[in-house]
Amino acid sequence: MANFTGFPDNSTKGPKELKSMRIRIFDLQSGDRLAEDIFNSYGLHVLSKGTVLQDRDLSRLFQHHIDYVEIEQRSNAFLESVPDSKEEEAPAPRPSEELLASFEDAVAGFETLFRQAMEEGQVNENDVNESFRPLMDNFREERDVVSLLLMLNSQDDYTYQHSVQVGMLCYYLAKWLGWPEAATQMAGKAGFLHDIGKCRIPGDILNKPGKLTDEEFAEIRNHPSYGYEILRASGFEEEVAEAARQHHERTDGRGYPNGLSGSQIHPIAKVVAVADVYSAMISTRVYKEKKDQLSVLKELYRMGFQELDPLMVQTFVFHMLPNLIGKKVKLTNGESGTVVLNHPTDPFHPLVQVAKDRFLDLSVEPDLEIVQVSLT
Repeated sequence: MANFTGFPDNSTKGPKELKSMRIRIFDLQSGDRLAEDIFNSYGLHVLSKGTVLQDRDLSRLFQHHIDYVEIEQRSNAFLESVPDSKEEEAPAPRPSEELLASFEDAVAGFETLFRQAMEEGQVNENDVNESFRPLMDNFREERDVVSLLLMLNSQDDYTYQHSVQVGMLCYYLAKWLGWPEAATQMAGKAGFLHDIGKCRIPGDILNKPGKLTDEEFAEIRNHPSYGYEILRASGFEEEVAEAARQHHERTDGRGYPNGLSGSQIHPIAKVVAVADVYSAMISTRVYKEKKDQLSVLKELYRMGFQELDPLMVQTFVFHMLPNLIGKKVKLTNGESGTVVLNHPTDPFHPLVQVAKDRFLDLSVEPDLEIVQVSLT
């Protein structure tokens, strides 16, 4: 297998007079300047006041579970758009119409590729680029990945939407891991194509709503090998083909098709595995209801102790958790509220505002859990 290196006073007459502003981590931009020293929950110094943030600094803040920071004011145009804390809460950010259109185009493009692979036994790389690259160009600067997935996820065309989602999530995870742009784009493409081998699985098995027989499950387990064959026949890079073949391998050796473990599994395949599991669990399928975003992140975190690569899982989970701040949630007691803060040592049990002056700290409410996350 080829080695892939490098992975690893609010007057309407003018702008608001702010010397600094408090901002969520995923709203930060490269070039923002810190207005204060940053310390983590253990009191360790993370970044100094005056630091001009670059991508590596943003990753460091995520790794230390920092949710908010104070930055120096940006341009007047930006400040005019920042709501005062006493004003009505701003609506949750939504993906642009252009992004939504490119997502739909990518789903339709993957369906065409899927049928092409079914009929011809291979796919055209130019068609892959035309389907996925416009979407990648649109979503690469989007930081609020949870909002993005909540907007784009539906129960229609699961196989096709799932492949597009996995491609997006692989791109983000590779970027969060600090991989160079070429490797990041390759990871995105590998995620987009990881399930192409399912084109050889009979539709009555692939879409069966009930439990599969042993023979049917054995056929499903062939799709990674089918994908490898199709992608190699199509002339794709060995790394992309291996990602298709290995995305169901597990670090403990209990995956398939070859029972690989640990370092035997290609790094891109490990990225695809994390994205594949996450996307599958947040999606509605014919045989399984989707789970809420937070419970999926908890389950993924658990899997990082045995089945999935721990570094990649932790990187993914702790980049996703800050995206939950500002989201509407429903609790097991029937109450609804808004996530306002992640707990520094128990990030899966955040602080939820359920009324103007009433907050629930889920880290000290053992009987309360979040059962649904939404934009509104």
